Amino acid sequence: MSLRTRLCDMLGIAHPILLAGMGAASTPELAAAVSNAGGLGVLGAASCGPNKLRAWIRRTRALTDKPFGVDTLLPASVRRGAGKENTGGPTAAEMVPQHRRFAADFMNQEGLEDPDAETIARLFDRDPADAHLVPLSREFFEAQMEVVIEERVPVYAAGLGNPAPWMARLHANGTKVIAVVGATRHAVQVLDSGVDIIVAQGHDGGGHNSLVGTMALIPQVVDAVAGRAPVVGAGGIGDGRGVAAALMLGAEGAWVGTAFLATEEAGIHPAQKQALVAGNDQGTVVSRSVTGKPARMVRGSWAKAYEEGGIEALPMPYQGMVAGRVTAAAYAAGRADVWGGFAGQGLGMIHGVRPAAEVLADLVARAERELGRARSLLG
Repeated sequence: MSLRTRLCDMLGIAHPILLAGMGAASTPELAAAVSNAGGLGVLGAASCGPNKLRAWIRRTRALTDKPFGVDTLLPASVRRGAGKENTGGPTAAEMVPQHRRFAADFMNQEGLEDPDAETIARLFDRDPADAHLVPLSREFFEAQMEVVIEERVPVYAAGLGNPAPWMARLHANGTKVIAVVGATRHAVQVLDSGVDIIVAQGHDGGGHNSLVGTMALIPQVVDAVAGRAPVVGAGGIGDGRGVAAALMLGAEGAWVGTAFLATEEAGIHPAQKQALVAGNDQGTVVSRSVTGKPARMVRGSWAKAYEEGGIEALPMPYQGMVAGRVTAAAYAAGRADVWGGFAGQGLGMIHGVRPAAEVLADLVARAERELGRARSLLG
């Protein structure tokens, strides 16, 4: 018995396992490794400026001749310019200095050295030609999308938001379009926009996710879509049992992130990988302290400081302007206790750092075993 669904034919892959686009973690090396092993590797390009993104796409093509994808964010609130106006109080932009003072005090307490712009650029391999763009701003997102279209990537995934404004140009290139959703109404909206595949990501997942748990969300999205497009399950899927469960709930594949973080190819600090190995089912928290939107991350003192400090996070992209220096300082110092990165609730299923191909092979083999065992239950 081989694990295969119509998703495999649509994407030209051997197994219906998709690498989640996890920011800087899903590098060309990780994406290529997953694609070469028979899944769909996806670049986590949310924080990539357009020039770096173009370089990443071309590097991935040099590492694999298999299909791969690019994941970015398209939050409608940022595209509309939300957060620039309010009902009479200070604007989000005006509050940035106050939050930066909070961040500076925090770094001082933690003994972290405030990195300068050059250090941040080096740590995160930023292209100097992208320096004029504010990360996670409207202009940043739109510049990314121009690169995705110009480079004719095989698959594009909107990790947040609706790719409707770009659908015609993406499909004209033959690009398959995926949208990650956290509610049935969002699934219907993106389906009406013409997306090819929908990822239903529940509250268990790392990064930006849903208020609805994975087990409840997947079948409801499947029902709402009513066969018009394949649904891929996501959120807390840490091994083949989770893949099998997603398929039994009506999904036709799995979008897997955290399990691939603790791999040799993942682009995160070794200290963060070890924090994942040491983690358990209580090891994550949902916080707005990094991006300004609720996101599940490894428990750390930065998120705790916002939770206990009586200070409300700013909306995207302003919170990123504040948190970026803190996360960069923690990363440079190997302080996963301050900032361990985004991760889902499948944390306790990670027991070591392995090659990505081995992780994918285990996901497939365990899912096949569990689905075979399920048949025996019918007696």
